[in-house]
Amino acid sequence: MSQPDAAGSPPGSPATTYEEVQASPEFAALRRRLRSFVFPLTAAFLAWYFLYVLLSTYAADFMAKKAFGNITVGLLFGLGQFVTTFAITMWYASWANKNFDPEAEAIRARIEGEE
Repeated sequence: MSQPDAAGSPPGSPATTYEEVQASPEFAALRRRLRSFVFPLTAAFLAWYFLYVLLSTYAADFMAKKAFGNITVGLLFGLGQFVTTFAITMWYASWANKNFDPEAEAIRARIEGEE
């Protein structure tokens, strides 16, 4: 008895629409474009987050310094985490609307037109 392929289809069976799209160069380019945006941005945000955690743990004196009034450097870093999260979200939404969604929509339209 022969084994199914990686997608779970029996050998020799026609590829499903999903498998055809996944194997298409358009989908591969779209996935590559998404990853080239998301992965570096995620790495940068995680580095920023871990910097905050490490400074909070190992540089407590620095984080406790008053920036102005009762506002400390640590509080500014913490609030900066929220600002960064919202900024990244807005940046991603804008980027996706311009660079990702139109091609994804074209692939979807092609699939639905073939069915």
